[in-house]
Amino acid sequence: MEGFDRSEWDALAGASKSASGDTPYNPFISFDFLSILEESGCAARKTGWLAQHLRLEAPDGSLRGAVPCYLKSHSQGEYVFDYGWADAFERAGGQYYPKLQVSVPFTPATGPRLLAKTNHASPTTKRALAEGLKALCDRIGASSAHVTFAEQDDIDTLTESGFLHRMDQQFHFFNEGYGSYDDFLATLASRKRKALKRERREALASGIEIKWLTGSDLTEQVWDDFFAFYMDTGGRKWGTPYLNRTFFSLVGERMADDVLLVMAQRDGRNIAGAINFIGGDTLYGRNWGCVEDHPFLHFEVCYHQAIDFAIDRKLRVVEAGAQGEHKLARGYRPVVTHSAHHIAHPGLRRAVSDYLDRERREVVSVAEYLEEHTPFRKGE
Repeated sequence: MEGFDRSEWDALAGASKSASGDTPYNPFISFDFLSILEESGCAARKTGWLAQHLRLEAPDGSLRGAVPCYLKSHSQGEYVFDYGWADAFERAGGQYYPKLQVSVPFTPATGPRLLAKTNHASPTTKRALAEGLKALCDRIGASSAHVTFAEQDDIDTLTESGFLHRMDQQFHFFNEGYGSYDDFLATLASRKRKALKRERREALASGIEIKWLTGSDLTEQVWDDFFAFYMDTGGRKWGTPYLNRTFFSLVGERMADDVLLVMAQRDGRNIAGAINFIGGDTLYGRNWGCVEDHPFLHFEVCYHQAIDFAIDRKLRVVEAGAQGEHKLARGYRPVVTHSAHHIAHPGLRRAVSDYLDRERREVVSVAEYLEEHTPFRKGE
């Protein structure tokens, strides 16, 4: 990110709170967030995320477009899984790594990937970025280029440029103009409504209190507590957590107003927490952890409190991260996510294309099935 000025990067579509146009602010694509990942060492050569960001310049050198891109030596921290592709290709004598990854590292949140100034965001500009990715792939000898958690407009451009389309699934909460959590509960079937009320009561039954922390509330002591939670969960889930302590300090220093920490306290001590990022119309749930286990506390801190905050702040959506059918019972609906993949080797491309044809049908079928089993009253 040192190859860009903050002002020029954040002038790109969706990258600035003050950006003109219809794209809501997305904190993950901001100069600050991507710079923090690099500066903290989380996304760096030694972790297998070597920045290879693309610039599209006008003849006068001004920035017209960009792509957040990394040269990868593994497939960790991406949340769109291609381990099977890598294994098959290498067993057949190919070399899958290095590959190019267009994404926000460690962040399964949909956002713009082919970044272009609003007044220059013509199809030609975005096609140039897509072709630039393919050219970079060829130039450095990467096996493939993967654009993950992309918006539909970018997917359309990429598939027109020959990228293969992949679909996956998440669960999002949609705020239908609710004035309170009770207004949301009123849309649920009676049995589901009672179950969630009981779950929330039991989550706090041990004298637990919930605090919302943002802005100046995010002290270094608070980050120390949250990092302990994060390390406990990350150590069990991934073995080696992706984010380090420096990352959280830099986020608190530069992006405090974009952060919501939901902290659970018992006897005046923080015992669990979840970090969320606040976008223009979306609350993005990210990481959770705890040092004490209590029934239903994870659901309260991560999902119910996120809904409360979205309703309070009049945010339109809560994106609760990757996977998790358990979110369905708590008012989160199935949503299809999209990625696009350029595969250089013809044989591997044919095999992946055939697989994706079948996978897309399965994703659509499962989403339709799950939509029929949401907790909402029939007809809502």
